[in-house]
Amino acid sequence: MHDQPRQDEAQTLLGEEVSQAGIPALKLGFVAGVILRERIPAFERLLWRACRGNVFLKFAEIETPLEDPVTGDQVNKCVFIIFFQGEQLKTRVKKICEGFRATLYPCPETPAERREMAIGVMTRIEDLNTVLGQTQDHRHRVLVAAAKNIKVWFIKVQKIKAIYHTLNFCNLDVTQKCLIAECWCPISELEKIQLALRRGTERSGAAVPSILNRMSTKESPPTFNRTNKFTAAFQALVDSYGVASYREVNPAPFAIISFPFIFAVMFGDAGHGIVMALFGLWMVIKEKSLIAQKSTNEIWNTFFGGRYIILLMGLFSIYTGLIYNDFYSKSVNIFGSAWQSNYTLEDIEAHKVLQLCPNRINCTNLAKEPIHMDYRGYPYPFGMDPIWAISVNRITYTNSYKMKMSIIIGVAQMLFGVMLSIWNHRYFKEPLNIIAEFIPEMIFLNSIFGYLCVLCIYKWSVWPGDDAACAPSILLGLINMFLFKYEDYDDENIVCNQKTMFRSQQALQTLLVILAVLSAMVLLLVKPLYLRREHNKKLAIRSIADAVESAPEVTGEDVQIHDAQSRSSADPSPSGHGMDGEEFDFGDLFVYQCIHTIEFCLGCISHTASYLRLWALSLAHGQLSEVLWTMVLHMGFIFDSYAGAFVLFAVFAAWAMLTIGILLVMEGLSAFLHTLRLHWVEFQSKFYHGSGYAFLPFSFEVILDQAQASDHEVH
Repeated sequence: MHDQPRQDEAQTLLGEEVSQAGIPALKLGFVAGVILRERIPAFERLLWRACRGNVFLKFAEIETPLEDPVTGDQVNKCVFIIFFQGEQLKTRVKKICEGFRATLYPCPETPAERREMAIGVMTRIEDLNTVLGQTQDHRHRVLVAAAKNIKVWFIKVQKIKAIYHTLNFCNLDVTQKCLIAECWCPISELEKIQLALRRGTERSGAAVPSILNRMSTKESPPTFNRTNKFTAAFQALVDSYGVASYREVNPAPFAIISFPFIFAVMFGDAGHGIVMALFGLWMVIKEKSLIAQKSTNEIWNTFFGGRYIILLMGLFSIYTGLIYNDFYSKSVNIFGSAWQSNYTLEDIEAHKVLQLCPNRINCTNLAKEPIHMDYRGYPYPFGMDPIWAISVNRITYTNSYKMKMSIIIGVAQMLFGVMLSIWNHRYFKEPLNIIAEFIPEMIFLNSIFGYLCVLCIYKWSVWPGDDAACAPSILLGLINMFLFKYEDYDDENIVCNQKTMFRSQQALQTLLVILAVLSAMVLLLVKPLYLRREHNKKLAIRSIADAVESAPEVTGEDVQIHDAQSRSSADPSPSGHGMDGEEFDFGDLFVYQCIHTIEFCLGCISHTASYLRLWALSLAHGQLSEVLWTMVLHMGFIFDSYAGAFVLFAVFAAWAMLTIGILLVMEGLSAFLHTLRLHWVEFQSKFYHGSGYAFLPFSFEVILDQAQASDHEVH
């Protein structure tokens, strides 16, 4: 007896009735495979039409999406089986399956073979799952082991790449066995380089030692400024303008003091300076732990890189804040005011505004009775007197004081910049520039603007409170200086404040104007005319030498003399003007000198006016601080009840956030940019060209930092 499943499978589709009737049983063929789910409707319709309904299609959806081996995308498919009869239909069905890109799979006809095939497939699937599991475990172990060494491998690869990249710049000698490298290095490091080469030879076991020779070259060397963590930020500010030429005067050491001081002149508030200094001090104290974090935030890295600049700017702001007597816009009476009030309490309560008398004599009260002067006779020991904080003419006084102070600071810095240029002229062997540029520039700048600073100090020193009304205007005096308009010093009919400051002022100012005009003419004409004369001399000497050489009869002594003269004319001049090896063009040289003269003379005027930004930003910072105090923090003190404590807490939080956000960050950034501009344009333009290129030594540390930074940018 056969088992029931095999017996059912052995039965034909027509059943026993057909067999009993003597009709032979029909044997059906079939094909099976998978096809995309979206192609099923068209596939079924085409099978029906092409086979005229003589096929039977059965399909079922595969729930799990499958991966396309070509594209790698996830696709939904269906499994199907098609029954048919005859070889003709079989051929037609297979062609339709190929047209729809269906995948056909072989399937045995007998149940036993199908069962055996299914068992074999399941066995292979289990074997594959086992292999995949073991492979995944092995891959995990390998990756875990590699993760421990990936950083070391990364460093090794970067070092190897850098070494081979550098070796590609070397040349081979004639024997093709030695590498020849030409590079720049500091002279002070030659001994260290020799020791490193000797140590490398010993470790590598090379038979031929490395040789280091100094070479002479006409190429301009790169610039190397040795810095540390304190000076690096200041050097970066200077290099942002331009890298110094080789042996050119470096402004960075001077900027260590001048940069935070000029910033503090605009940012002068002791309270804000304390906050800024504490922030910079925190970054300095915690710098090792902050560096170890290796933050990729660009804004934070900018602040952290300038931590010493921020610290110095905060400390100098405390100093200037004490000079201005500003502590969050309020004055502090540390030493006691140098002023006293002789008014009675009734007078003070009855009048909103009263005037203090600084005169030694002729001081009266409201009843026109003589009283002692309100000034004690000695100035406030340090900074501005706190009495100015409650005076109605405070802005007028501080504006006059800060404006003159800004001019004095600016002219002093510009004079210092012109003085530094003499070191460049001396090193580059340019004596003509000392005579034709440095001296006229110093005379021009001192004749007008240096004299202006002297007048400011003279006015502060000479006119006391008794004669303050007779102090002449410096601005009108400077204008009259160029108009040659003066009033007689001894004429009693002229108002005292319209006279000159001293008797010989007219003669002195006339002399200074003449010196300024003459220095501008010297600056314009001397250098081009001198170089033209030297060029004509060389042309004359060469023409004489050519004539002697072409002469038919000359003595040997004459030839020797003229050859020596021609050789001396061909040698480069020690003046080092850069015109000997180039084609001389007087027109171009004169135009260049005209531009330089106009730029310097007009620049002195515009740069001096540019330093008035010290006064303007200081005034703006003080007024903003006062506005925040009056309109924000002051609101917390108007309540007398216990609720005022809660109001003050909320108001203080708002005042603190506005102070940090507006006055410290925004105003601080504004003052920083203005300070940077004053150093780049007004100061460095007097002596610094910045036309060199930086020395970039081979450093694994720099290479690894750059590789790590680029890796962070990619991710």
